[in-house]
Amino acid sequence: MADIKKIATRESYGNALKALGEEFENVVVLDADLAGATKTGTFQKAFPDRHFDCGIAEANMICMATGMSTAGLVPFASSFAMFAAGRAFEQVRNSIGYPHLNVKIGATHGGISVGEDGASHQCCEDFALMRSIPGMVVMSPADDVEAKAMVRAAYLYEGPVYMRFGRAAVPVIHEEGMKFEIGKGEVLREGTDVAIIANGLMVAEALTAAEELASAGIEAMVINMATIKPLDEELVLSAAKKCGKVITCEEHSIIGGLGEAVCGVLSEKLPTPVKRIGVNDEFGHSGPAAALLKQFGLCSDHIVEVAKEFCGK
Repeated sequence: MADIKKIATRESYGNALKALGEEFENVVVLDADLAGATKTGTFQKAFPDRHFDCGIAEANMICMATGMSTAGLVPFASSFAMFAAGRAFEQVRNSIGYPHLNVKIGATHGGISVGEDGASHQCCEDFALMRSIPGMVVMSPADDVEAKAMVRAAYLYEGPVYMRFGRAAVPVIHEEGMKFEIGKGEVLREGTDVAIIANGLMVAEALTAAEELASAGIEAMVINMATIKPLDEELVLSAAKKCGKVITCEEHSIIGGLGEAVCGVLSEKLPTPVKRIGVNDEFGHSGPAAALLKQFGLCSDHIVEVAKEFCGK
């Protein structure tokens, strides 16, 4: 995938907001003094009267967004994942989730790939936190094209949505104009020996791993599960039935994220052996993003290693 164009999904978020703003006058964007990093500055330049810098006060920003939503606006509240999901959790739960308001949360800089910012900013718990809120949709796109389609789908959906975007540039694997449907996964590669279910930047890694596994005689199915909640249970069950083994891959703790969501479905409806690849109940640390991802096993090489052992090769 070296020759494939790479774009950070936080860039996609900013571009998608601008496009939405051109189409819908009720779109407003809030940010916590991070417009340059979250890329909401793209929207701010085009629509300065609809962009609100709330300062380093995420809890207040969430409350502002809830008020705006009750007035018929569709607010996109934006900050780093650590602050949008972590610092403001109480406000997200009580002010957005409990009354089920139409607020969208755009959380950038999720996961280990935040890199040099270190453990304090490397949020690997946000899926778990947001999944625990009743009625909250939780999503993480694989690339630029899917991220832009996801933002539009979030606008059209009536209710609270949490979207995580990344700092690091990732390969563009989708064609422009893709159809994105909340709660639906997609099979990117067919296989019969093991199903690899991934989201975020791990999707491209899973596809690379599947190519290497094929040369070793292992045919891996690759599924992009961009929506973590509601999970596409039908696709999970179909893949497990077809392959008999499942590997989940996410740039998140193995506790509370995609892996546990998949295991929850399979344990109740179709007991299947599962291996979870993610952050293993530990904090990250400062370092170059690529090196950290490799160190924490969030890379194609580790997926290949796990799959070979899993399949007895």
